[in-house]
Amino acid sequence: MEIVYIETSVVSLLVANPSRDLVTAARQQATRDWWNLRRALFRCTTSDETLAEAARGDAEQARLRLAALATLPSLTITAEAENLAAEFLRTGALPPAARTDAVHLAVASAARTDYFLTWNCRHRANAQILRRLEREAIRRGWELPTVCTPLELMGDSPYENETDS
Repeated sequence: MEIVYIETSVVSLLVANPSRDLVTAARQQATRDWWNLRRALFRCTTSDETLAEAARGDAEQARLRLAALATLPSLTITAEAENLAAEFLRTGALPPAARTDAVHLAVASAARTDYFLTWNCRHRANAQILRRLEREAIRRGWELPTVCTPLELMGDSPYENETDS
């Protein structure tokens, strides 16, 4: 069974109150659809970093995020992952303020997950940044998981128009 690492932006959209912003509302719906229709087809994991982030902020939203993550095994942040995260930052592909982004990607890489599920397109699901990070990971003997959004991991997507060819 393929392994999916679920990070904070996914679980945040999963449990958030419905947004009036159309893009955010669409992401919320896509996340809920993936969670309900596709999640069981994968072995889903998270990490101590995700749990720490999910516990911050509004107390009720934090409770909902942590409840959604409660059944997922949590990957610890190993020394290998810390070293890889430091290398990701050292490359300059990620700014120093994006340390948690580096840690998430490093933990998922060290655990050899197949997919990294995120809605963070600034630092995580960003093709230019991922290209640089992938080179660094390979140089160090690691492989980045496939970084994608829930929409990209839907399989037979309910969002596709059946008349499209």
